[in-house]
Amino acid sequence: MPSTPRVEAYANALLEVSRAEGHLADIEDELFRFARTFEGSDELRAALTDPALPSERRVALVEDLLGGKALQTSSALASFIVAAGRAGELPAIIDRFVELAAAEQRRAVAEVRSAIELTPEQTERLRDALNRATGKDVEVKVVVDPSVLGGIVARVGDLVIDGSVRHRLEQLREQI
Repeated sequence: MPSTPRVEAYANALLEVSRAEGHLADIEDELFRFARTFEGSDELRAALTDPALPSERRVALVEDLLGGKALQTSSALASFIVAAGRAGELPAIIDRFVELAAAEQRRAVAEVRSAIELTPEQTERLRDALNRATGKDVEVKVVVDPSVLGGIVARVGDLVIDGSVRHRLEQLREQI
């Protein structure tokens, strides 16, 4: 889905700051994980997008969540988006930032959803397979998603590879 000019502007700002700080890969990974946490928590999403909650309280919540667990720059960038009243667009902004960072580093990003955390060996084998399938250097970002049941769902740009148990069950149901 194409991004809006506002999402593009914020994503480019994140890229510039991350590049200037010299921690592009780390910031990209930390913000990606924060966006997935935001998407996965109705309570967090409601709090960060609540216009009745003062901006300072919303920013303090972000800093409490990321403080000590992420680089100061990552926390500051997430806080910047929330303070600007753009928390509702946070996943889109960060996803576009991840795409821009990947393109700059001449690689693609695969968002892989798995019911369980993958071992480093499994992640590496998956990365090799996705490299071959796409012809690109792919960075694998794993999101633990219990709704997958088993197997994985990988998305690299517009390409979706669904090897989940849920997908296989749906295929069987259609055949029967």
